[in-house]
Amino acid sequence: MSRAARLLDLVQLLRRHRHPVSGAAIAAELGISLRTLYRDIGTLQAQGAAIDGAPGLGYVLREGFVLPPLMFSAEELEALVLGMRWVVQRADSRLADAARDALAKINAVLPPALQAEMQASTLLVARLPPAGDAAATDHTPTVRHAIRQQHKLCIGYRDGSGRSTQRTVWPFALGYFDRAQVVVAWCELRGDIRHFRCDRIASVAPLAERYPRRREALLQAWREREGIPPQ
Repeated sequence: MSRAARLLDLVQLLRRHRHPVSGAAIAAELGISLRTLYRDIGTLQAQGAAIDGAPGLGYVLREGFVLPPLMFSAEELEALVLGMRWVVQRADSRLADAARDALAKINAVLPPALQAEMQASTLLVARLPPAGDAAATDHTPTVRHAIRQQHKLCIGYRDGSGRSTQRTVWPFALGYFDRAQVVVAWCELRGDIRHFRCDRIASVAPLAERYPRRREALLQAWREREGIPPQ
């Protein structure tokens, strides 16, 4: 492995961790000695990387550092292309357009060899016929905006038995499945977290009121209840 590739791997490893990681753990994962690790960290710090820590205390990379050359491995490129293609096929039109734009931006700054690698990707996403009321998925841009702003929504919802209710919800996550999208939200009617299929949402009215709990706290409570580890 070249030193440049090793430095990139080190930055990526630190980016995956929000809390300090011991030098021994980093060196073991990268397959290098502690002496090499300390030298590499010094090199990155000299290049402007905001790496905090010291031997015996662990290291953490502060947000905001971007390596000047945008480089990816072949598998990282495949993951990007496959993920964006999935979004184009499965998400709403606004998110699909955003995925196309993101791929175009990434492609524009890649070296020629990686551009060819990206354009030649053979990992495809199969098309699936829409399930349920496809028109209902047009509400997902409104739902995504409410999640970002942490605002309440008033929705008209039809359950699996066809019963319709009006709900005031606090949306904090949106799950994408092969044939449906699911809003995860606190439901004021039920006084608990509930899941709402987008194809069963008949109407959506954004409310100006922010919900009282932080989105992160709601997400954490839901993860703990469902037994989902943090990503």
